Amino acid sequence: MTEKPVLQVKNLSVEFHTYAGTIKAIRNVSFELNKGETLAIVGESGSGKSVTTHTLMGLNASNATISAGHIFYKGKDLLKFSEEEFEELRGGEVAMIFQDPMTSLDPTMKIGKQIMEVILLHDEDIEKEQAAAKALELMKQVGIPNAEEHFQDYPHQWSGGMRQRAVIAVALAGNPDILIADEPTTALDVTIQAQILHLMKEIQSEIDSSIIFITHDLGVVAGMADKVAVMYAGQIVEYGTTEEIFYNPQHPYTWGLLNSMPTTDIDTDELSSIPGTPPDLLNLPKGDPFAPRNRYALDIDYEEEPPFFQLSDTHYAATWLLDKRAPKITPPKEILKRWDKWKKFGSKSALPKISKFGVAEKKKTAKETAVPKSGAEVTGKDNI
Repeated sequence: MTEKPVLQVKNLSVEFHTYAGTIKAIRNVSFELNKGETLAIVGESGSGKSVTTHTLMGLNASNATISAGHIFYKGKDLLKFSEEEFEELRGGEVAMIFQDPMTSLDPTMKIGKQIMEVILLHDEDIEKEQAAAKALELMKQVGIPNAEEHFQDYPHQWSGGMRQRAVIAVALAGNPDILIADEPTTALDVTIQAQILHLMKEIQSEIDSSIIFITHDLGVVAGMADKVAVMYAGQIVEYGTTEEIFYNPQHPYTWGLLNSMPTTDIDTDELSSIPGTPPDLLNLPKGDPFAPRNRYALDIDYEEEPPFFQLSDTHYAATWLLDKRAPKITPPKEILKRWDKWKKFGSKSALPKISKFGVAEKKKTAKETAVPKSGAEVTGKDNI
């Protein structure tokens, strides 16, 4: 018997009521999250990524209205939860890592105490000494060196990377089933970013939690996500496994996101960009919201929004280009290369592993994998 998803979002729509009018921030969004799985939600700023996750946590502003849909967590509809029920859920069963660790931590409270607070809040039977010991263990688990010495430190005494580790420790303090990471590496340099991503995957395997990872950069989640949802103008426009999104992308917006990533096998010195800007959610254009920025747009794109077309049991895309009546178009050269790999390998198990840079990892040579003798250096490069 197939295990039920730990989280199911069905036809979710969220509106914000402002003096200027009604903002349709989320429109008919649906996805599922299984236990131990990582779902990446990607898209430009303003596409609805953070509003989606804030809705899951019951953290939307007072002017927000959920106009349609359901959010089922372990069979319970979160949209029927009271504020008291949400308070029990937040930080315990569902926890969130926010983008800026400096504003996520209380600058007036010692880091060890902030971790302890979450433990004490979600476990009424635990003593303070036990909570302190667990907080210290969490600090060690997230890779904070000499944790005993830094237990009494304040956030301003730590670097950005260390503060982000502290935020992760706070999120883990309640042993969550779902960990929501809202662009947790945006403010960090590339080296620290890689360490944080690796840390999250390690912790996920240890506690068997599920992760929703929010980002504007497909390359960030390339090596860690199981499924990817591409959002644009408050909607999911393409949804599939990581391999399907990277090797068999079908929506022109996904093509644009992939082509804007720097990769090691790119043939040009310039990166592509998506022309124009996202639409005004107060006054959405008729038809497909992406049409004004889409060089492959058809006449129907300016008249009707496309439905989801199914490419496999796990892959869907909302573009009229997949309609059987649509003319055949030639996507960008880099996308054709990805399609060629998809056709060549044919299955997930045979495809080259996707690296954290969003490209297939090259097979290492014997020289690269060999361990040099003590005191020796490996010089020169093999042609790959």
